[in-house]
Amino acid sequence: MTTNTLELFYAYANEDERLLKKLNKHLSLLVRQGLISPWSSQNITAGTLWDQDLRSHLKTADIILLLVSANFIASDYCYSVEAREALRRHQAGEAHVIPILLHPCDWEYAPFAKLEPLPSNRKPVKMWTNEDAALTNVAKGIRKVVNKVNGIVDSEADQEAESNKKSARGGEAGRRNMARTPQNIDRNYLKKIVRQYKEELKGYQEVANYELGLRAAFQNMLSTVAKYCGWSLAPEMTIDKIRPDGVVLDEFRIRRGYWEAKGPKVNLDEEIRKKIATGYPLTNTLFEDSRRAVLYQGKRNTPNEYDLSDQNRVIDLLRDFFTYVEPDIENFEEAVDEFKERIPEHAQALLNIIKEEHNLNRKFQVAFATFAEVCRTALNPKMNDEAIDEMLAQHLLTERLFSTVFNNPDFVRRNVIAAEVEKVIDALASRSFNRTDFLKVLDRFYVAIERAAKGIESWGERQEFLNTVYERFFQGFSVKQADIHGIVYTPQEIVDFMVESVDEVLKREFGKSIETPGVKILDPATGTGNFIVNLIRRIDEFSLEKKYKEDLFCNEIMLLPYYIASLNIEHEYYAKMGQYEPFEGICFADTLELAKEQQLSLFVEENTERVQREKDADIMVVIGNPPYNVGQMNENDNNKNRKYPIIDARVRETYVKASTASNRNALSDVYVKFFRWAADRLGNRDGVVCLVTNNSFVDQIAFDGMRKHLLQDFTQLYHLDLHGNVRKNPKLSGTTHNVFGIQVGVGITIAVRSSKNVARTLYYYRVPENWRKTEKLANLKENRNIAGVDWLELQPDINNTWITQGLHAEFTSFLPVGTKEAKSAQSIGGFEAKTIFKLYSQGIQTGRDNWMYDFNVRRLADKASRMIETYNVEVARWIINGQPKDIDNFVLSDETKIKWSSRLKEYLGRKTKTTFDPKKIRKSLYRPFTQQNLYFDRIMTHRQGAFPRIFPNSNSEKENLVICVPGLGDRKGFGCLVTNLIATLDLAFEKVQCFPFYTYDEDGSNRRENITDWALKQFQDKYGVGVTKWDIFYYVYGILHHPQYRNIYKDNLKRSLPYIPLLLDLEAFEVCVSVGKQLMDMHVNYEQAEEYPLGLVTDKNIPHSQRLRVEKMKLSADKTSLVYSKGLALENIPQECFEYRLGGRSALEWVIDQYQFSLDRRSGIESDPNRLDDPQYIMRLVKQVVTVSVNTVELVKELAEAVTAEDWLGEQAEITNEASI
Repeated sequence: MTTNTLELFYAYANEDERLLKKLNKHLSLLVRQGLISPWSSQNITAGTLWDQDLRSHLKTADIILLLVSANFIASDYCYSVEAREALRRHQAGEAHVIPILLHPCDWEYAPFAKLEPLPSNRKPVKMWTNEDAALTNVAKGIRKVVNKVNGIVDSEADQEAESNKKSARGGEAGRRNMARTPQNIDRNYLKKIVRQYKEELKGYQEVANYELGLRAAFQNMLSTVAKYCGWSLAPEMTIDKIRPDGVVLDEFRIRRGYWEAKGPKVNLDEEIRKKIATGYPLTNTLFEDSRRAVLYQGKRNTPNEYDLSDQNRVIDLLRDFFTYVEPDIENFEEAVDEFKERIPEHAQALLNIIKEEHNLNRKFQVAFATFAEVCRTALNPKMNDEAIDEMLAQHLLTERLFSTVFNNPDFVRRNVIAAEVEKVIDALASRSFNRTDFLKVLDRFYVAIERAAKGIESWGERQEFLNTVYERFFQGFSVKQADIHGIVYTPQEIVDFMVESVDEVLKREFGKSIETPGVKILDPATGTGNFIVNLIRRIDEFSLEKKYKEDLFCNEIMLLPYYIASLNIEHEYYAKMGQYEPFEGICFADTLELAKEQQLSLFVEENTERVQREKDADIMVVIGNPPYNVGQMNENDNNKNRKYPIIDARVRETYVKASTASNRNALSDVYVKFFRWAADRLGNRDGVVCLVTNNSFVDQIAFDGMRKHLLQDFTQLYHLDLHGNVRKNPKLSGTTHNVFGIQVGVGITIAVRSSKNVARTLYYYRVPENWRKTEKLANLKENRNIAGVDWLELQPDINNTWITQGLHAEFTSFLPVGTKEAKSAQSIGGFEAKTIFKLYSQGIQTGRDNWMYDFNVRRLADKASRMIETYNVEVARWIINGQPKDIDNFVLSDETKIKWSSRLKEYLGRKTKTTFDPKKIRKSLYRPFTQQNLYFDRIMTHRQGAFPRIFPNSNSEKENLVICVPGLGDRKGFGCLVTNLIATLDLAFEKVQCFPFYTYDEDGSNRRENITDWALKQFQDKYGVGVTKWDIFYYVYGILHHPQYRNIYKDNLKRSLPYIPLLLDLEAFEVCVSVGKQLMDMHVNYEQAEEYPLGLVTDKNIPHSQRLRVEKMKLSADKTSLVYSKGLALENIPQECFEYRLGGRSALEWVIDQYQFSLDRRSGIESDPNRLDDPQYIMRLVKQVVTVSVNTVELVKELAEAVTAEDWLGEQAEITNEASI
C-alpha cells in the first residue's frame, strides 16, 4: 500500500497566528513522513492575488482545519467564506473538515458544530494546563484522519482484517485501483479536468494577466491529475538552489516532473533560456505562460510545444507529462554521474518509508530492534537508529547489482551479513512497502551499469569499474559517512607497488614471500577488497587454496564496501581456480575495536568465529589504505570520529607522551591510530607494515612523538612522499596533483621489523612536487617496488625531526623563551627554570566566537545570556530524562540557540550550570589591531589557558603586557605582536603562544614577574648589573622583529618556540632594547597614534552618516586607495605600510578584513563593527594603523642597519641578504 501526501488547509483568524504556528510544529512529523503538506495564508507570496490563491487552495485541500475562537467567529471572511466553503466540500465528500477549538467561545450553535472537534475531550487548547499536551492530542487526532483517508490501519489485527476485506472485494474495486496510474489515465477524465481548468483560467483572466494571478488555475489542474494518479504536486519546492513553481512527486516522493509558470506578457523562450542557464533540470520539465506550453524531456535540446487554447493539445500535454519514463542510459560514465546526483533523493525517499514503518509496522519494529542491538554490540555501541536505517537503505539500493554485476544471484543467501539484513528487509516489506515497485525507477541506472560490467574483461578495468561505482555511491548517498571513513579508493598502481614492495621485503629480510605458507596477511580497512584481490592474482594456483583459507584476512566496517569486497574476492578466486569458495577471511568488524580483550558477539555466530580466527592468527604483514579523516570541524554537526579506548590509550602513552608539541590534536587522526594498532598487532614478531596514508606525520611538529616511536617499533622505515598537499601549496589542484584527489599530502610507508637488525635506518624519497597524478602513478608503475626507488637515507636529529634541511644547529644554543618543562615544573620547589619566561600560554579559544565575542557590549550580553539560558535548559532536560549516555545525540543541535564544544558537553555531563555575569565581559585582542568584547567564563570559554592568571581583571590590563608568537608548526610565516589584553588563539598566526611580563593569582593578587632570575643573570653577566627585566622584555620583542633573525631561522621557528641570541656587545644590545620598547609602545597604544594624512574622496549626495557606516571595505587593485563605504574612499595609501605583515596579511588588511558587517549563516548572528557612540572610530583606526605600519617598517629597518647577524654569530656568520618583516 502506498500513501498520498494530503494537502491540509488552515482556516484561522490573524489574532490566532501564534497557536497556528505552534500547531504546525506539532504536525511536523506528519510533514516529514510525507503524509501532509500544510498550507495557510502565510504561504501567499508578494504580488499574488491573495483571495484567488486562498480560494484555490481551499478548493483543492484534502483536509481543512477550522481554528475556532471568538476571533474566528467574528471574522466575516473566516466564518462566511472559509467555513462555508469547507462545509460545502465536506458535505460533498470532497474534503474532511475538523474544527480545532483554540479558545473558549460560543461555538456549539455554529454550522460546523455538528462535526466532531479536537481536542478529543472538546476542551479548548487554552483551557488545558499544558498547551503542548493539548496540541499533541490534536496532532494525534489529525493523524487518525490522515490514516483513514490513506487507508492506513492502526494495529496488526486491523491490518489482517483490512487485507481480508480487500481479498474478498477483488473484482471491480481491484480494477479501479489498477486504472489509477499515469499510464492508464482515462482521456474522458482528462477532458473534464481540462474544461475545469479553462473555466477557472477565464475567471482569473478577468481580473489579472500576470503570472501570480493566473498560475493557480494550471497548478490546480496539475494537482488534481497528480492526486488521481496517487501522486502529489509540491508547490515552490527548493531543490539544489532552484525553486520551481511546482514539483510532481510520486507515491515514494521521488521527483517525476517540474513545472514553471510565466505570465503571458513575458517572452517565454527567453525566460526558458534564463532558467536553463541557472541549472534547471530538463528531465521532464514543463514551462507555460497560459497560452503556450513547452515540455523538455530526456535532457533533449528540442522540446515539444503545445497550444493551450486547444483542449486536445492540453490533454496531450498532461498525458506526455505524467506518463514520461526516463530512458535507459547508454553511457556508463553518464549513468554513474547521474546515479550519484540522484541517489540522495531516492535514499531520502527510502529513509522516509523506513521511518514510517518504524511507527506503523509491528513486525518491522521487532526485527529492527533485534538487528540494532546486534549492530551496537558488533560495530559501535553509540550507533544510532538513523545510521542503521542508512545501512538498510544501502542494502536495498545496491542488492540488485550484487546479483547481476557479479553474476551471483545467491549472494544475499550465501553471505552471512547480507542474510541477516535481508531478514529485516523482509519485515520492512511485510505491511505495505514493495521493494520492486520502489526500485523500478532506478532501472535505467542499473541497466547502464550492468551493461557496462558485461563488457569488462581485464582485471584492472574491472577494479576501476567497481571502485568508481562504490566511490560515487557514497559521495551521493552520505557525505557524512564519506567524511568520517575517508571514502576514497586506492589506484591500482599504488596497490601494485605496495604488494610488490611487501613481497620484496619478505624475500630480502626473511627469505619468504607472499606465497609462503604461514605468512599471514591482514588488510585492516579493506574497502572494496583491492589489496586481497591483488594478492590472490599474484599467488600461484598450487599455493592459493591454502593461502585463501588460512593466511589471508581483511576487515570492513561499512556494509556496502563489505558486500563488494566479499563478492570481489570470491569472484577473483573463482576466476582463477574455477570453483566457488566463500572467503572466510573477511569480517564485518571494526579493526580498531578488535584491540579490546573481551570477546564480542559479532553479528552472527559465523562472523564471530571468523573474527576470533583472525585474532588468534600470528599476523606477519599488515597492508592497506586506512581512513584519513581527523574529525569533525563543528561540535553541533555530531559527525565525530569514534573513540577507541584501548588504541586511544596506546596513542596517548606513546605518540602523545613523547611529543613536545603544544597542540597534538592531529594525533587523533584515524590513520595515526592504525599505525599504532599495526605496530602492536605484530606483537613481538618480525613483520612488515605497509600503509598508504596522509603523510603529515613525516614533517609536522605534532607528530614528533610518533616519529620517535616508529623508529623504536621498526628497524627499517621507507617513506615514499607522493606530495599533493593542497593546503600547503595552493598552486596545486587536489583533483589534478593528488593521487587520491584530496587536499592533504599522501605517502606510502613500508615499516620493517627484523630482529636480525640492531640499527635503525630511515629512507625517504620524494617525487617532484609539481608532478600530476598521472605522472606519479606512472612512476610507481615504472619502479614496481621499493627496489626500484632511489632512496635517500635520513639522519633524524635529537628532536625526532626527520627532514632537517634548512635547520640551523646554533639556534638551540640560544636562550629559550620558554619550555614545557619549565612551565609544568613551576610548582616544584627548588626547580631553576633555565628559560627567559617561567609561564606561557596558548591564546584563549571560546569554541563559539559568534556567541562570545562582539564589538558591542549590549549585543554580547544579550546573546551570551541567551545561550547560557539554553545551556541550562539542556542540563535540566538531560537530568530529567535520566542522564542518557549518548549526550551527542541527546542535546539540541541548533546553532541559532547554542554552539556546543566537547568541553561544554563535559560540563553538561557533570550537571554543571552557570549564570550570566556582566562582570565577565572583558576586552580582548581578537585579531591584529582589532579589539572586541569577550564574555570570559570558565564554562562558556572552551579553553582559557593561563589567562585567568595573566589578566585576572581589568586592572591588570593597565600594567601587564604579553608577547604573542606563533605556536609550533605555523604555516603563515613568523611574526609577533604585543598586547595588554586577553589574546585569542588564532590572533594572526596559528595556535598563538603568549609570554606575559607579570602573572597573578586568579583573584588578581600576588603579582609576580614572569622573567626568570636565571635569565636576568645571563643578561647581567653579559651587559652589566644595570639590565632590568623590562629591558629583557623589550629586547626579546626587538630580536623577534629582526629581519635577519626571522629569515635565517625561519625553518627553526616553524618547529620550535623562539630561542633568543645574546648580542656580542653592549651597544648593539641597547639599540635592540630601545627599538623593542618603541615598537611595543606603538603596538599597544595604536589607538593613540597620529592619523596618517590619507586623501578623502566623498560623494556629497550620500548623507554623512551613511558615508561613515562601513559594510565592507575594499582595497583597489594597486592598493593605493580604499573604498571605505558607499560614498567615501581613502586615497594615497603609502605602499610601505603593506610591508608590515602579521601571519600572511599586512596590519591594514587585517583591519579591512575584520571591520565589516557579516552574517553567520549557521547561527544567524550578525557582526556589526560600527559604533553608534563613535561613528568615526573605524576611519580613525584605518589611518592610525597606516601610521603604525609605516613607523614599524622604519624602526625595523633602523634595527637591521644597526644590528646584524654578525652581532650574535661573529665573523663566521653566513649572512642572508633577503629580509622581510
